[in-house]
Amino acid sequence: MTRSILDEAHIHPAIRQDISDRHADIVGEVQAAIASNAVVVVGMTQNPFPRKACKALDAIGATYKYLEYGSYLSQWKRRTALKMWTGWSTLPMIFINGTLIGGASDLQRLIASGEFAGMIAKGA
Repeated sequence: MTRSILDEAHIHPAIRQDISDRHADIVGEVQAAIASNAVVVVGMTQNPFPRKACKALDAIGATYKYLEYGSYLSQWKRRTALKMWTGWSTLPMIFINGTLIGGASDLQRLIASGEFAGMIAKGA
């Protein structure tokens, strides 16, 4: 299954570069973190779910990189670029070995099932 993405043929040529460049720095920063860390958690202040994800990782002694971008009232436009890039609409965004696994509850399910440990071992 692939997610639906607006075909470039349906984007006016005059705005294609603007779409490509808009907040590319934040996407690049997350991509760099994913390339150099087995586990990356992308979150924001005031949101309890990134904290839950970090606590779950801390509880099992997992090493991870945490990136924090603003709060409910700040940096929302920059975070929107991440949401558009991933297709995941909420925070946290958790990546394991470069794969987006979802949010805090998705992480907790992977830990409980033992799949998290398998994913980490596979990437090592």
